[in-house]
Amino acid sequence: MASKLDQLREMTTVVADTGDIEAVRRLKPVDCTTNPTLLFKAAETPAYAHLVEEAIAWGKKQGGGEKAVQAVCDRLAVSFGTELTKIVPGRVSTEVDADLSFDGKATIDKARAIIAAYKERGVARERILIKIASTWEGLQAAKVLQGEGIDCNLTLLFALPQAVAAADANAFLISPFVGRILDWHVKAGGGPYTAETDPGVVSVKSIYAYYKTFGIKTVVMGASFRNTGEIEALAGCDRLTIGPSLLDELAAATGDLPRRLSPAASPQTSSEMAKRIVLDEKAFRFAMNEDAMATEKLAEGIRGFVKDLRSLRKLVAEKLG
Repeated sequence: MASKLDQLREMTTVVADTGDIEAVRRLKPVDCTTNPTLLFKAAETPAYAHLVEEAIAWGKKQGGGEKAVQAVCDRLAVSFGTELTKIVPGRVSTEVDADLSFDGKATIDKARAIIAAYKERGVARERILIKIASTWEGLQAAKVLQGEGIDCNLTLLFALPQAVAAADANAFLISPFVGRILDWHVKAGGGPYTAETDPGVVSVKSIYAYYKTFGIKTVVMGASFRNTGEIEALAGCDRLTIGPSLLDELAAATGDLPRRLSPAASPQTSSEMAKRIVLDEKAFRFAMNEDAMATEKLAEGIRGFVKDLRSLRKLVAEKLG
């Protein structure tokens, strides 16, 4: 019998959640996504020293100071992304700096610069997704960028209001975080949960059903998994981005993997799907405020990415001397 990973690939686009180029080469995903945490880990790995050294040598010619450090970090992100585009046939997500999450204009400017840097390396914008935190400012920036033909991946997404606003922005893709939702509920004393009752799984199913009910084209890509049970419970979702260790577990597992999500099976008549939700800024912020989990995990996620971004900048600053 085919492995569960091979079965999953028959119904879902599998994305590798890693900046490890060799892991991507081995696992052969369609797409690949990275974030500051993964990029920082990769930058410390000897196998990728040549990418770091090239960026540092280039940075030393740009002058000193904070701007040079920032420029080298941006170059590193694009360097890793460019290498990944040589391996995966689909898209590579490159993240806008998390400390710009509440600055719409700066997010737009950074996204444009990333796309321009990829173009200089011969990588078309159609191969790249700009990864943006799902704050109100990030969602509005995505709306502008999508209007310019720059496709966006809305990350750190924990609740339906964020997904609704992403759809309104015509975002190419959203990344609802399954495992982090589970983490919050477990910490709050919830559970025990099965794969089917897992709050993160339930959240993604709700978002998927909403999108399919109203014919929304934005891709739903479940992310941040804690175990293969969560992945199996979302088999059939548009895309799933999975870390190397869980991909290996699925590759080694056999047994039937039934499809759990499909557009045809999405609810069409439930009361919560009776009409499409309309959110302006005030309604969005209030809805998020009402959801303690989504508010806390969004803030925590941004802080975490900023911490690793600062670690990367410190590493670069030390190498620049």
